[in-house]
Amino acid sequence: MKVGASAGIAITKMTDFIKRQRRDWYVTVTRSSLERFAYQMVVPYLSIYTIALGATATQLGIVNSLGMGIAGLLSLLSGWLIDRIGTKKIYLAGITMLAISYIFYGLATNWTIIIIAMIAYWLGFTTSVHSCATVCANSLANQDRATGMSLCETFAAGFLGMAGPILGALIVTEFGGVNVRGIRPLFFIGLLVTVVTFLLIYTQLSDRKWTSQSVARASLFKDLSHVFKEGRNLKRWLIIASMTNLPLGMVFPFFQVFAHEFKGADQYILGYMVTGFALTPLVLGIPFGRLADKIGRKKVIYLIAPLFWVSNLILIWAPGPGFLIASGILQGFYFISITVTGAMTFELVPSEQMGRWLGIIRFFRLLLSAGSAYAAGVIWDNLGPQYVFLIAIGLDLFIRIPLLIGMPETLDSQLEKGKEVPS
Repeated sequence: MKVGASAGIAITKMTDFIKRQRRDWYVTVTRSSLERFAYQMVVPYLSIYTIALGATATQLGIVNSLGMGIAGLLSLLSGWLIDRIGTKKIYLAGITMLAISYIFYGLATNWTIIIIAMIAYWLGFTTSVHSCATVCANSLANQDRATGMSLCETFAAGFLGMAGPILGALIVTEFGGVNVRGIRPLFFIGLLVTVVTFLLIYTQLSDRKWTSQSVARASLFKDLSHVFKEGRNLKRWLIIASMTNLPLGMVFPFFQVFAHEFKGADQYILGYMVTGFALTPLVLGIPFGRLADKIGRKKVIYLIAPLFWVSNLILIWAPGPGFLIASGILQGFYFISITVTGAMTFELVPSEQMGRWLGIIRFFRLLLSAGSAYAAGVIWDNLGPQYVFLIAIGLDLFIRIPLLIGMPETLDSQLEKGKEVPS
């Protein structure tokens, strides 16, 4: 009876949570879920596809580095524009770039064309995610934020995120296996899904803006500098947030390549690894989000970080397919971690500065990820593939976590006139 009563209370609380959210939050959750479905379908094969078109590991690093670097440089501008002209137009521009990326991927005949596709992808991904995050941050109350973001990840990285790699593996098998011919059709399916998300945002998202009418803003750099006057601990957080994003450049572009080339993973094992990656936030995303809203963001991050380290160690050591899949499942904790980290990011500045603040964060994140992507390729070719993953663990353990220890908890705080006060 107690178990049934507890389950009933939990369902009631979740129902109440969903009912009190705004329409824009529902729209952006749906868009994120569809986008993640398309991405999870192609992600097991992106790096393998690039190498199959003639790239070395160093050149693969260069491809990712250029995409992230250019997107990072433009993040400041996109954040400023979101606060100036509103989220919707920038959101649509980002989705358009994603569509262009899928077109170039699908038509690529050599690895140099992938550079254009990757630049378009990172421009589109960062701009659309930036817009999505702005909507999410300003639509959710502090006490709902980690839960709301985790719920979004549960649907996006969970249900549809699990379906994507399974469908991808079936399509790759149908068209000839893990090679250029077998992988290419996935990009055209991704293009179709992206067009659907464009229409969704165009027709359903409001034109709401979050701006302050009390401050006249004349220029990009004055607006950006104003962010640091209103928030607290932002410089330390820039380093922490950038280090949190490091795996996007250093680990994930090489994860599937390592499993395929050194562990013999075929399209099904690659698909199961990504499915396992999606399973973790599906099952545990909301519980960890609720836990972060109860005991604090930092404590949950401390709990999750070692699991991601272990996933990399298992990948290196894996003697068989089952261990590769287990590694993929543990890697899913990374998405839970960045969701909780994102909740802290949103709680450091006032809502009218959210677009600029996220632009600044993304600028530093992507520049660091760009540098790490290139470094990872060089390490792979000259030192050894396994050192890519070992060095990533060391950087997280000895730099990010110590910096996080010195960061104040943000759960029970709100910003008022540039000062952090108890809520």
